[in-house]
Amino acid sequence: MMKIEGLIAATFSAYHKNGLLNLDMIPVLVEKLIDDGISGVFICGTNGEGPNMTMEERMAVAEAYVKAVNKRILVLVHVGHTSIAESRKLAEHAAQIGADAISSVAAFYFKPSSVQNLVDSMAEIASAAPELPFYYYHIPTLTGVGMDMVNFLRLSEDKIPNLAGIKYTASTLFEYQSCLNYKNGKYDILFGFDEMLLPALAVGAKGAIGSTYTYAAPLYLKIIKYYQDNNHQKARDMQMQLIEMVRCLIRFSPIPAQRAIMHMLGFDMGSCRLPLTELSNIDYEALKACLEDVGFFDLLQQNKTETTDITSR
Repeated sequence: MMKIEGLIAATFSAYHKNGLLNLDMIPVLVEKLIDDGISGVFICGTNGEGPNMTMEERMAVAEAYVKAVNKRILVLVHVGHTSIAESRKLAEHAAQIGADAISSVAAFYFKPSSVQNLVDSMAEIASAAPELPFYYYHIPTLTGVGMDMVNFLRLSEDKIPNLAGIKYTASTLFEYQSCLNYKNGKYDILFGFDEMLLPALAVGAKGAIGSTYTYAAPLYLKIIKYYQDNNHQKARDMQMQLIEMVRCLIRFSPIPAQRAIMHMLGFDMGSCRLPLTELSNIDYEALKACLEDVGFFDLLQQNKTETTDITSR
């Protein structure tokens, strides 16, 4: 059974000014993430605007990431769709191109009516790529599907043979801990709420998937290192500084704000697709000022320099 440790970046898709995919940016982003110490990428999910792309575009993005990564880190492909048949096609494609795992949200238009209904739906998707580990993507704030995840694991045991675990994007740590401890840790429960990474480590998290790891991974890796070294005060301080960063971006629409942060750091991922809209110039400057006020850019540069110094010795 797959067990992931470290950070998985929920990456962005890149667009040209005309709205078409900019696949040339993917190798550039992959090299940055590898340099940052990321363990893998989670593509075509929420941050990657998978639901806003065509099937052909999602497949093209997946192919570009698999090629750019070249087995150096993990590639997890989100295949969720309102149509199970389309999800199965995406799952089959992910297996064909050499992805390391697949994941899917619940259907978010016609929603599952029960945990068993959710399990049956995920089983249909997972069975399209039986050789790949499958992670259910639990993000109730966006899907509106907020069912008992321990019960999901229990009912999935005999129904989804390739179930690796859950991408758990919710703040309910008590349930997250219950999932971690189900059957003595049988499943890989990846934490997906970046601003609560430290509390998740305290209840047993080993791996996490998040959007802010795309541009702030060195800082989150410091939290993990401090925690492992029992330097809990430094871990708390770093987590608090990252909470301040998150508080800046959630003043705006989170995905456009994070794409703006990438631009501030020198990575032009392009605009969003409707109904998402890019930040206005006023909001862009307000976000930048907020991040400067909380010391985010200086902190990131300082920790990147420290990481470079350590790895060059």
